[in-house]
Amino acid sequence: MIKILNYAELTAEEVFARNEPTVNVADAVSEIIKDVIANGDEAVIRYAAKFDGIDPQGFRLELSEEERDAALTENDRINPGLAEILAKAASNIVRFHSKQVRNSFIINETPGVIMGQKVVPLERAGLYVPGGTAAYPSTVLMDTIPALIAGCAEIIMVTPPNADGTVNPAIVAAAEAAEAAVPGKGHVRIFRTGGAQAIAALAYGTETIPAVDKIVGPGNAFVAEAKHQVYGRVSIDMIAGPSEILIVSDGKSDPAHLAADMLSQAEHDKNASAVLVTDSAELASSVQQQIELQLSQLEREEIARVSIDNNGKIIIAEDLEQAVEIANTIAPEHLELCIDSPFDWLGKVRHAGSIFMGRSCPEALGDYFAGPNHTLPTGGTARFSSPLSVDDFVKKMQYTYYTGEALAEVADDIAAFAAVEGLTGHARSVQIRKESAE
Repeated sequence: MIKILNYAELTAEEVFARNEPTVNVADAVSEIIKDVIANGDEAVIRYAAKFDGIDPQGFRLELSEEERDAALTENDRINPGLAEILAKAASNIVRFHSKQVRNSFIINETPGVIMGQKVVPLERAGLYVPGGTAAYPSTVLMDTIPALIAGCAEIIMVTPPNADGTVNPAIVAAAEAAEAAVPGKGHVRIFRTGGAQAIAALAYGTETIPAVDKIVGPGNAFVAEAKHQVYGRVSIDMIAGPSEILIVSDGKSDPAHLAADMLSQAEHDKNASAVLVTDSAELASSVQQQIELQLSQLEREEIARVSIDNNGKIIIAEDLEQAVEIANTIAPEHLELCIDSPFDWLGKVRHAGSIFMGRSCPEALGDYFAGPNHTLPTGGTARFSSPLSVDDFVKKMQYTYYTGEALAEVADDIAAFAAVEGLTGHARSVQIRKESAE
């Protein structure tokens, strides 16, 4: 049963307390990465046979156009109506992320001086998509569409194959929906590989899988550790931890709604965290009862039960001001403000990945459909990190132009600055030009 705690009686450690079993996979991941670097496709296929059960004989890593078409047909058969829903969701995601596009700029306000910034897309982005029972077509939309809007010419998607060599058809359908929503911007190629070996292939490239500039997307402990180890060779989005939700609510919310929202995250993972902070002891008790009632109705009851028992908590605050400050302290991935006039409180929120406003805005709305990204900072990293966005798929270059006359006007200042740092070579590189011009 979820714990009810009084904030006035808690230590900081108890506020943050989470039961997350740690498994050290660093050495195993390091060996896999070295193997892929040395043996390329052969190693990737060997691991697919070992971990995914595929027949390596004649196995091709990239999904062909014919296989993609077959997957779309299969998706329509087993998921009727999903293609239309994906298109609607993709449209919402495009509308939101299109507002994030940055433009290059130029400054030419001083005679003889031109400065500017040039924004360019990454040439190739890598996207990891979990497969099997944890297949998330929503992740395909959320991670692919910002890259396409940014102008990435090629997106290399990797996802674990089924034992028969196929991939989840909903994932293929989501890739097609993303391309259709941002037409003419780029192409999504799909490769059948997962785990640390897929991350290694994206980072270093193989005979078949192109090396990328950045890797995004969630995965298990092996995937997360592999992203950590290849960072520097490539960029990554983040090291994502277990899912989190924190709800701030007064006593007016429906306890059944809050319990359902908390369980929507608890069912993700046994290590997920669901927290309610409220100023109402009566609501706290009612939500506790509702969680017990609704747990038995979940298909993933076992997972959600462990999450709720180990990491779930209801914290009773003195008032809503304190409740919001507790939320800022925890800096959750998902924050629901289930209160009256939520926009009056938005300015008080400093640390959260994504904020859901009011009593009719469950977190699941953001997972699938609304438009803002669902790839979010976890584990308190919302204190300094942001949701995935178009910015993640561009880089900025800056440039400077000075005429000889403009340089001469500032040469003495630069030389004096360089002298303070003891870098006479820097000073000389400026002074020699001024002297030449005199």
